[in-house]
Amino acid sequence: MHSKSHSSSHLHAHRAGDSSHHHVAEGRSPKVLAGAVLLTLFFAAIEVIAGFWSNSLALISDAGHMVTDSTALGLALLAQYIATRPPSPRHSFGFGRAEALAAFINGLAMLAVVGWIGIEAVQRFAAPEPVQGQTVFTVAAIGLVINLMVAWLLSRDQQSVNTRAALVHVIGDLLGSVAAIVAGVVIYFTGWLTIDPLLSLAVCALILKSTIGVLREAYHVLMEGVPHDIDYVAVGEDIAAIKGVLSVHDLHVWEMSAGHPALIGHLVIRDMQEWPTVLNSIKAMLIEKHRIDHVTLQPEMPGMAEGR
Repeated sequence: MHSKSHSSSHLHAHRAGDSSHHHVAEGRSPKVLAGAVLLTLFFAAIEVIAGFWSNSLALISDAGHMVTDSTALGLALLAQYIATRPPSPRHSFGFGRAEALAAFINGLAMLAVVGWIGIEAVQRFAAPEPVQGQTVFTVAAIGLVINLMVAWLLSRDQQSVNTRAALVHVIGDLLGSVAAIVAGVVIYFTGWLTIDPLLSLAVCALILKSTIGVLREAYHVLMEGVPHDIDYVAVGEDIAAIKGVLSVHDLHVWEMSAGHPALIGHLVIRDMQEWPTVLNSIKAMLIEKHRIDHVTLQPEMPGMAEGR
């Protein structure tokens, strides 16, 4: 007896004339994220201890970023693995959106970290605390090197919104390391403790801007929004302009996963016998003008739409 998964495999198959998108995130090596996870996790433990030992908010915030990134990169790695799974009877579109979901979770986690740093910084403005500047500088300098290595690894995979979300975390850590270095030097040579929470807030502002951008992109994919590079109205007008098409209705354009747009809709056509020719013309136009190759259209004769 064939299993349900095996017997349904032909339903997901793509034949001549179907889209080239296979519902699977291809060409993305998990080794990139795996290496980033190991590097980040290794230094996170060191920086957490050093951050509390030196009593530096700038270093503690950077340590917080590193800990968050360890979790975020782990989620990204898991999502990348899930996204490579083929479609199933329960998930006919595959698991490509797991990347956008992980990116959204990562963004929310970073917002929480930024909020915590902000509260701590405000409290330290009112009551400055002693900080070991030399320890802060040394540990932050090592952290900067680690963050540069991780950022370089992630920059090699810019096709994935999930990897870009993880890269935002690492950039935040990189900026945090720079701020901690500056704070350590200033405190060591001048004793000005206010620089510690001040630079922490500056880094938070930069991270917040990038994080909001990632959240918007991931949210757009999860909510099946029209891809930003596709003009929904123009798509409808271009389809309606094809010879043999009388009108277009119930048109939907969305992303099954980041970078893979899909289209479904109903068309009123002049002659049902012309449908194969009309469909081929529409598919060719959509690929050439709008880069949409996953197309599902239902033809109707005049009066059918009104009669439903």
